[in-house]
Amino acid sequence: MTNSAEMHPDRIPGYDGGPFTHRPELLDESLFWLGHLHNCAQSEDAEELLLSADGEQAADLQRQLLEGDDWPVFTVPLVGGHRLYVVYRAFEEDEGIDYLLHHPDWDHAEHLAQDEGHFMGPALSWAELTAAADNGLPGGSTTDPHARLLLLLPAFGDDAVPDGAVDRLAAALRARSQIEAPDRLAAALLEDQGLCGPVHWTTAERGYWINNGGLSFRNPANRFAWPAARLARVSAALAP
Repeated sequence: MTNSAEMHPDRIPGYDGGPFTHRPELLDESLFWLGHLHNCAQSEDAEELLLSADGEQAADLQRQLLEGDDWPVFTVPLVGGHRLYVVYRAFEEDEGIDYLLHHPDWDHAEHLAQDEGHFMGPALSWAELTAAADNGLPGGSTTDPHARLLLLLPAFGDDAVPDGAVDRLAAALRARSQIEAPDRLAAALLEDQGLCGPVHWTTAERGYWINNGGLSFRNPANRFAWPAARLARVSAALAP
């Protein structure tokens, strides 16, 4: 794994919490991925395939990360100097995983999604997810496309995944975890697509991408959605 503290934030503008810690070594642990992907597995079959005999140990690790004094943060750099942050929010009785987008010129980060009991999202289409995973830009927590794909997967939702998506996700699961049936699990995860399920992506009149998810900040029909200018800048930052 290639990692650097260069993009590890001491603070994220507009986002309270911390102190933040840089824990790229977790991305090499199979148990980490079982806990991180837990909410992606909504069917009984998917959950059984994901957790198998290591479910209790994975839950223990996840609990440690979300109940500790420090907040682990993982960084995925994007083109144009943008950065995706995956933050393990360790607030007592309000723990969860937040997905944030920021650029040094912005006065605050955009809160794309949150993976917890009060889920918000999705934030990423399949094309945006794979573009972030595959860009190879240095300076973040890892340049490994498999790790990046799995790290961002809980923020993904798309009802039009392309042919080959199952193979792509299965390759990531095979590379980063010790799951016994990665192909079956990949198919189940892409069918379930987490707490929100698949959403439909379209292009707004002004050319930026939006979806129809009832819990997504990128659905302009939601009362909590961002205004058009913010929707446009997020879409531009995440563009494949």
